[in-house]
Amino acid sequence: MAQIVEWWPIVVLVFDIIIRVAAIIIVPRNRRPTAAMAWLLAIYFIPVIGVVLFLLIGTPHLPRKRRRKQDDINEFIRDASNQLDLGSLRPRAPEWFTSLVTMNHRLGAMPLAGDNEAHLISDYQGSIDAMAGAIRGAQKYVHVEFYILQTDASTDVFFAALEDACARGIPVRVLLDHWANWRKPFYKQTLKRLTAMGARWQLMLPVQPLKGKYQRPDLRNHRKLLVVDGDVAFMGSQNITDSTYNLRKNIKRGLHWVDLMVQLRGPIVGSVNAVFLSDWYSETDEALQTEDEMFAIGESGGDLDCQIVPSGPGFRFENNLRLFLGLMYSAQRKLIIVSPYFVPDEALLLAITTACHRGLQVELFVSEIGDQALVYHAQRSYYEALLRAGVRIWLYREPYILHSKSMTIDDEVAIIGSSNMDMRSFGLNLEISMLVRGEEFVAEMRDVEQQYRDLSRELTLEEWMKQPLRSTVLDNLARLTSALQ
Repeated sequence: MAQIVEWWPIVVLVFDIIIRVAAIIIVPRNRRPTAAMAWLLAIYFIPVIGVVLFLLIGTPHLPRKRRRKQDDINEFIRDASNQLDLGSLRPRAPEWFTSLVTMNHRLGAMPLAGDNEAHLISDYQGSIDAMAGAIRGAQKYVHVEFYILQTDASTDVFFAALEDACARGIPVRVLLDHWANWRKPFYKQTLKRLTAMGARWQLMLPVQPLKGKYQRPDLRNHRKLLVVDGDVAFMGSQNITDSTYNLRKNIKRGLHWVDLMVQLRGPIVGSVNAVFLSDWYSETDEALQTEDEMFAIGESGGDLDCQIVPSGPGFRFENNLRLFLGLMYSAQRKLIIVSPYFVPDEALLLAITTACHRGLQVELFVSEIGDQALVYHAQRSYYEALLRAGVRIWLYREPYILHSKSMTIDDEVAIIGSSNMDMRSFGLNLEISMLVRGEEFVAEMRDVEQQYRDLSRELTLEEWMKQPLRSTVLDNLARLTSALQ
């Protein structure tokens, strides 16, 4: 016994050295330097907790089988779209726009489509009502995919429309994220209601190891979309839930979410549907449609060029980040960003500050208060650098959480979708974004941006530099944790 006690410190020391050497070899491989350094610091200073966390969430990829499925889906979409008429494109596209479209097609497979209509819906309940109205007119199918999906008083009209469609014999397919919903209010009631109406529903990225379904537990399918008959689609930032998310802490604080959805008609509806079908196949192994059915579209009187950009850990590259960077460097006059969770990596921060130094008007809309403490404080840690570079920061006033995600570039190009400008959305979440070219759509975006501006207050560098030291320390600590990917 005495000999065991005598040798125990040596065993611990050797084991500690092995862990540290192994971490230096394993952690930095194919990982951002900042993320690698954050993980190494965690493992070195809190070795037991650091190693356990790395084993749980240190792999930012979906399982290999799932990634192979995505590759197969992308190849199918490329072959299908090359043989179809996707509308006529607007003339005189800038070279930089054409090159970004090419990049998006290579990385995400989706083509650029012309002759589209796209109209914004900024009213929270109004968007739920509009989606319910589209579902009530369904004749062929209804495809629903939302990060959070809850039956409650606000969304009852949506679920009632689904019940009506099922009663009429219309196939209704529903996807909802497992981890985001299972501990939320009305989770069991929602699944029971979907089952009772006859909808086919499936959990996305389920963490169910006893059923053989497991990946990094904090990977999320963060997409929000609805497709009806291939005729109309909706996408954007809004979940199907009450504007308080039915959470006691939000209700107690009086918080309400502000979101932005876009209603689409034209060839682009087929691309939105392709994203749904890709996720349905990934979760169920069921291929639903041929290429002709996938891209079948209704009539449109629009003239917008649109391209869907899917992204997430199923792809080999960070499709959304590369698109955002390309647009920021291509902008010539104006860059306006709306992002509720703004935690940029080095490349994105450099692109935004460079836009300021190039003489562009750069504005960032964020919330005055936060609903997620770590993200909120990590975001605040970037304010000084942004303000010093010349970014105008608008704080959307409490008790509202500005949850919209968009970007406008000059007067002709915009992005809207589910993707925040943070490291989670770039590497860990499955997202959907839409690139749009057309002055009329940007004009709609400008109107919404002005609404946000009127309901916000501007943060100045002078005000920010009066922050107490404790806030600065907390912000910087949160910034360090944001790199653990």
